[in-house]
Amino acid sequence: MPSFVDRPAQRYAGFRDTVTAEGLPEVAHRIGAIVGALAQRGVTPAGAPFFRYLSVGARLTVEAGVPTEGPVDLGEEYFTDVVPGGRYATSTHHGAPDGLHAATAALLEWGERQGVRWDRAETPDGERWGARLEVYRTDPREEPDAAKWETDLCFRLAG
Repeated sequence: MPSFVDRPAQRYAGFRDTVTAEGLPEVAHRIGAIVGALAQRGVTPAGAPFFRYLSVGARLTVEAGVPTEGPVDLGEEYFTDVVPGGRYATSTHHGAPDGLHAATAALLEWGERQGVRWDRAETPDGERWGARLEVYRTDPREEPDAAKWETDLCFRLAG
């Protein structure tokens, strides 16, 4: 069942790209690269990795991110930023990533029934989001069975 939570601001190291839905796996592979680059610098992730959807339309602008305690320089391909804190609607998807589209639709529909105003704006290219996250709580190296994976959907409400 979805719920509302207050999330603090979270610094992260990330990689950003604009892709079609078919390009999402390439961005997802950057999570491992970011974790590896952090490890080379002696930095331990400060939380579960995530996808941040900045714009959603025919093309998606997405970020693969790994929470950090502070800024870290990982080179030209990567950046550090902050996911804004605030009030979020959240739900947990149990299962493989191919179910995330339906889980996202369910959270958005639930929010509409609750009268939620999302932190998003309509643009000619689609929706622009302030903070729309998929937080990957399960490490596939530790749990290879995708049916057992847990992903938190966290969508920021308009302030």
